Amino acid sequence: MLCSLYIKNFALIQELTVDFDPGLTIITGETGAGKSILVGALNLVLGERASSDLVRSGTAKAVIEAVLKDVQSEKIDNLLSAANIDTASELTLRRELSSGGQSRCFINDTPCTASLLKQAGEELIDLHGQHEHQLLLHPETHETLLDDFARHATEVIAYKNTRSALQALQQQLTRLKKEATTVRDKKEMVDFQLNELNSVDLKHGEEETIETEITLLENAETLFTLSTTLNELLYDGDHSIYSAITSALHTLEKLGAIDKRFDMHLEETRTATSIIDELSRFTRSYISGIDFNPERLDTLRERQLQIQRLCKKYGRTHAELIELKKELEAKSALEENLEEELSRIELAITLKKTELSREAATLSHKRQEAASRLETSIQEQLATLGIPHATFIVSITHEEHQKGEISIEGRTFTAFPGGYDKIEFLISTNPGEKPRPLIKVASGGEISRVMLAMKSALAESAKLPILIFDEIDTGISGRVAEAVGKSLRKLSSLHQIIAITHLPQIAAMADLHLGVKKSVQKERTVTEVTPLDHDNRLQAIASLISGQQISASSLTLAAELIEGARN
Repeated sequence: MLCSLYIKNFALIQELTVDFDPGLTIITGETGAGKSILVGALNLVLGERASSDLVRSGTAKAVIEAVLKDVQSEKIDNLLSAANIDTASELTLRRELSSGGQSRCFINDTPCTASLLKQAGEELIDLHGQHEHQLLLHPETHETLLDDFARHATEVIAYKNTRSALQALQQQLTRLKKEATTVRDKKEMVDFQLNELNSVDLKHGEEETIETEITLLENAETLFTLSTTLNELLYDGDHSIYSAITSALHTLEKLGAIDKRFDMHLEETRTATSIIDELSRFTRSYISGIDFNPERLDTLRERQLQIQRLCKKYGRTHAELIELKKELEAKSALEENLEEELSRIELAITLKKTELSREAATLSHKRQEAASRLETSIQEQLATLGIPHATFIVSITHEEHQKGEISIEGRTFTAFPGGYDKIEFLISTNPGEKPRPLIKVASGGEISRVMLAMKSALAESAKLPILIFDEIDTGISGRVAEAVGKSLRKLSSLHQIIAITHLPQIAAMADLHLGVKKSVQKERTVTEVTPLDHDNRLQAIASLISGQQISASSLTLAAELIEGARN
């Protein structure tokens, strides 16, 4: 609820604080006293555009501050959290306007943008001016209001969750299709390169092995000649090393038998004999294994050349070509996996669309039933408010689209965020007139009463903010004024209502009556707002009946109106 409104140096107001109560607050005062200044101050603190002309003459800046309590709104909490503003049970909106035209905005003493202040204000206070576009005039709000009236929260949440899941699948499909397109575009090249590398069948270490074998085959004659010579020197020759060292060993053994000093060299000579013997055996074996194979040499040279050409073609080493083959195999497998994944997601999308269509149809059916009840309720409300021939229609239409996600009875429709319904409230206030959108209703008095009727019908279910009606009594009097007053009184049991009026029938319904008056103080015009006690209320309501010259009969009638409101 709006607890207080502080205004300083704004238009004719020097400084005042207006305290509000729950229920119905009525504001009255003579024309020009400054009632519209209160509305202007509220507009300013709710984030509307400001002009430096509104700063009281001779002062540096104007300040307007609204204090609200028991504000329970998830949207407000999200707005403040996003702006790093602390939330509390008490919410303070403040606007400062300098005489130079600069404007500063605050929420809970934290600086903020005018846009954020306006967003918060629109969520908290619904101010109905005679020529302003009010909350309920905007078609985008009608769907939510109808659902609130019908209590469709469960169905709406189910639909929105399914639509979100469908959108996630569609985004995933789009991403995978892009990947698949990229893979397909490169498929021919990938397949060609993979086939080429597969045909060569590269193996790790093959390049070094081939080079080693070619070197051996190219030098087979030299290897045979040298190893044969070595073998003759070691073993097979007439004066071989083996024969000489064996003779030396026998001589050492004889010397050692006589002089033990030769024994220390005997073991070394035996070791040398073994080494020579082992080397000669290896040489003989090596000679027998020498391969004189020109055909094998040609084959190896051809293989070596094939690998070298492939390395040069791809600009990679032998080892890097083997890694490239693995990469190409992975890309080839990716295409197969993508195709499978695409098929899976497309099937999931089809199933999700079926689910979404079923939920949309169920929600639409329930909305149509609720629309009929809402139409009857609002038309009844309008009749009591002096528009007896009003026709109120909840228009529910659908947007057929060839690629729509909603399929019903063989036709496809666009899936909107809240269903496949396009909902708009239409009204005709006079017989014979075609119902038109609410925003095109021309009469200010009719707009106010239509708003009041709608809010009365929606009051128990809709999460409506604080309601402020400026000049709600335009164009009405007598019985209709009494009906408007009763409707306001009834509505105020569910929502805080603040209304500016010139009609005694409405003023008498107040829980709190504020009087606005203008006076001259120190040669300056000042507007003041005062809570009226019982006697002053009688005087204020009587003046609405008979003007400045208050008569005994007008006082009696004022008392009767107040008593009637109590009853």
